[in-house]
Amino acid sequence: MHSVLATLEECRDALTHSSDRETALLVSVAILELRMKLNRIADSDLKALCDAMLPDEAPAERSQQAKSPQAQRRRPLLKLVK
Repeated sequence: MHSVLATLEECRDALTHSSDRETALLVSVAILELRMKLNRIADSDLKALCDAMLPDEAPAERSQQAKSPQAQRRRPLLKLVK
């Protein structure tokens, strides 16, 4: 599995250098998924880490930002589903 990971990282680098950003992002998602499996990290653990890294804001501020047009443009391209 580690060799597969190394190959995916090489592919991502090649895609990045050839300016194929969207495909490189897709490969990055595959790399993340494989790293999580190799390190036995659950989806819930990753979500908890992401939540902990968010700046401490009042819940009202977060919901207001989510409704702004700028926040709508920053939606993730992909959604992790299992």
